[in-house]
Amino acid sequence: MEKPFAELDALYRDVVLDHYRSPRGREPLPAPDVQRRGFNPVCGDEVLVALAMDGDVVREVQVKSRGCAISVASGSMLADLLPGRTRGEAERLIEAFRALLRGEEPAGDLDLGDLDALRGVARFPVRIKCAMLPWMTLRESLRARERGGEDAQDAAATTEEARG
Repeated sequence: MEKPFAELDALYRDVVLDHYRSPRGREPLPAPDVQRRGFNPVCGDEVLVALAMDGDVVREVQVKSRGCAISVASGSMLADLLPGRTRGEAERLIEAFRALLRGEEPAGDLDLGDLDALRGVARFPVRIKCAMLPWMTLRESLRARERGGEDAQDAAATTEEARG
């Protein structure tokens, strides 16, 4: 019975706690091109992801999270990794992080930065949605931007994936 608690303690390594205590990307963007709010109905985590874009390139990111250490840290790591990346690179990051959380190795040519500190989340399936919330919200933001119009400004995303 003690082993899961020891593993959980290992999960909250210094890098995760640093991102939780001092989240990056909290500064509001004066005129975001797109923003989405995300919600994890399982645990109540909430996130706002706002993007300022130059064409297909993410110029600036705001990530405002409220929730557990894993969700907040994951959003902070997103804010660190995303500026300067194209939409395609952002999609590759999302998929690589999802693979990491399934216990798989991401593509060797992709630098996940501090996201690697969340590798241990794979051992706790109930926490995977916490870690993925900012990234699913980012995906919805990118898709909304692609669609354009009123839909690009603000709507909700969720950790529950659509079927079909």
